[in-house]
Amino acid sequence: MGNCCSQGGDTPADNPAVADKGETNTNQDNEPSTNPITTPPPTSKPPQSTAPPSSKPSKPAAVGPVLQRPMEDVRATYSIGKELGRGQFGVTHLCTHKVTKEQFACKTIAKRKLVNKEDIEDVRREVQIMHHLTGQANIVELKGAYEDKQSVHLVMELCAGGELFDRIIAKGHYTERAAASLMRTIVQIIHTLHSMGVIHRDLKPENFLLLNKDENAPLKATDFGLSVFFKEGEMFKDIVGSAYYIAPEVLKRRYGPEVDIWSIGVMLYILLSGVPPFWAESEHGIFNAILRGHIDFTSDPWPSISPAAKDLVRKMLNSDPKQRLTAFEVLNHPWIKEDGEAPDKPIDNAVLNRLKQFRAMNQFKKVALRVIAGCLSEEEIMGLKEMFKGMDTDNSGTITVEELKQGLAKQGTKLSEQEVKQLMDAADADGNGTIDYDEFITATMHMNRMNREEHLYTAFQYFDKDNSGFITTEELDQALREYNMHDGRDIKEILQEVDGDNDGRINYDEFAAMMRKGNPEAHTKKRRDSFVSH
Repeated sequence: MGNCCSQGGDTPADNPAVADKGETNTNQDNEPSTNPITTPPPTSKPPQSTAPPSSKPSKPAAVGPVLQRPMEDVRATYSIGKELGRGQFGVTHLCTHKVTKEQFACKTIAKRKLVNKEDIEDVRREVQIMHHLTGQANIVELKGAYEDKQSVHLVMELCAGGELFDRIIAKGHYTERAAASLMRTIVQIIHTLHSMGVIHRDLKPENFLLLNKDENAPLKATDFGLSVFFKEGEMFKDIVGSAYYIAPEVLKRRYGPEVDIWSIGVMLYILLSGVPPFWAESEHGIFNAILRGHIDFTSDPWPSISPAAKDLVRKMLNSDPKQRLTAFEVLNHPWIKEDGEAPDKPIDNAVLNRLKQFRAMNQFKKVALRVIAGCLSEEEIMGLKEMFKGMDTDNSGTITVEELKQGLAKQGTKLSEQEVKQLMDAADADGNGTIDYDEFITATMHMNRMNREEHLYTAFQYFDKDNSGFITTEELDQALREYNMHDGRDIKEILQEVDGDNDGRINYDEFAAMMRKGNPEAHTKKRRDSFVSH
């Protein structure tokens, strides 16, 4: 969801219905209260006597429908600079405080992408949660939240040191003890979140950033866009997260904070072996592997990994959330404790190489998908929205396979029977035979991106700068740099992974095969199948 670019969707800016869940800056660890937001920055109307001097009287700023407080221009305080990255909803830019010259990261969320009440509540909750977590050492600090007519802007601490895996790859070798130390910090962060009544729900290596380039730079957890407040015993149903890291109970639509432990258990498996524990050619296949729950400890390098490490991975990846270790229990595990059982011998170099490939391939696909996403017009997406409405004849918010088939046939949409099956496979994660609007848009857009020859060709041409019919090492390096996606270290590894005929370059067929191979990491799934269940 979130990619559907309707102009305001079902929640026009003046619709009071979107304002039923206010901001809070209190340290409650349950559902946010309905008090209006009070911080930061201080934007409530000043008393008349202390109004700022102005050449002419100004009328009070309109109240924004998302943050529910007076709208203001972030550019009055900050200069917006180069793009640092982008996600499903937001684009992050470097920004500089005009007075202090201090640098921050500004995440801008276009309000036109917030197509329904839930989307608006997600953004509001992200701000609430970041306020709630203010002051925690290893969590990115929110400096201020601003809303104008077009967007919501979150100004945050700048993490200029790159992603978690960058540090490992830069060192060139690491030991179980180093992995244990890193994991200890991550689990301490999760322990903090859970003790403050927050589930992150999208933990993955990309969401752990280094504050700066120093060797001992602190690690910071970021991206609370899918996070929720929870109460003890509360169960959630919405399927959210990123394919490799999703816990089995999320796919079964009944889960609590234990999902975060599963996700970092997956991260630990990758840290130790260089590959994800649950792997398949498609997202649906990955979900099936997760539900089966078989973990491979026989392939290299596992025979040379310590028994204590394997014991911890097993206990973090227990398919039964009730049996899974809590953050506190993980911190007390012999392998993870400081001066514990994690050995100090270097981990096999092949692991590092696989880790490089794993991370680098994600970068290549992400750039390609960003190019392809640019090919999708707003009209195309609006068409998908109307298509869904036409099929959902009883306005239930869900459609069955039969409704999908009939609807596609009725609308004369150019999707084959095979593509309809793929659509259901991609969207209907738990096999209950129905998909909702968000699932539908996500899956159909995914197919639009991946299966349209002209989109793939456009993306290929973007990389093939000299129109030679091949993507060379230099061209790949240049494209990744243009998107601030790579520092040039792993280009050869990427090329080797995709280069089927080993001629040192990528032709169109090799590129298309990579893009069609199932694309679990190139886009974060954000699907809401139903909201919180108490």
